[in-house]
Amino acid sequence: MKTYTITVNGTAYEVTVEEKGSNVAVAREEKKVEKQVSSVQQGSEGAIKVTASVPGKIVKIEANIGDSLKAGDTIVILESMKMEIPVVAPKDGKLATINVSVGDAIENGSTLATMNE
Repeated sequence: MKTYTITVNGTAYEVTVEEKGSNVAVAREEKKVEKQVSSVQQGSEGAIKVTASVPGKIVKIEANIGDSLKAGDTIVILESMKMEIPVVAPKDGKLATINVSVGDAIENGSTLATMNE
C-alpha cells in the first residue's frame, strides 16, 4: 500500500491505495484539513453587524469567534469578479458570530458576522 496526498480545489486529501497487478484500488480516503463549521458558528448575536459591500462567494474565514479585533482587521475574504476582497472589522470589538461558511454565495448587504464593543 502507498499513501499519497492529493489536492482537489484547494482541499488536501490523504489517499491510501493498494496495488493489485495492473489494477489500482482506492483503499481509504480521509480529509487532511479540518472542515469549516457550517452555517452560523456558536456565539450570541452581537450589536455590530459586519455586512458585504458586494455580492460574491466566501473563500476564507480569517477570524474566530471570541477574537478581539481592531478596526480594519480582516474577518473574512470575499471573492467577487475574480478579486479577493477582505471584509474587515468596522471598529474595535470582540467577534460574536460568524454567519457564513467557506463556499457560501452571498448578496450585497448580507450579514457576514457580528461583533460587540
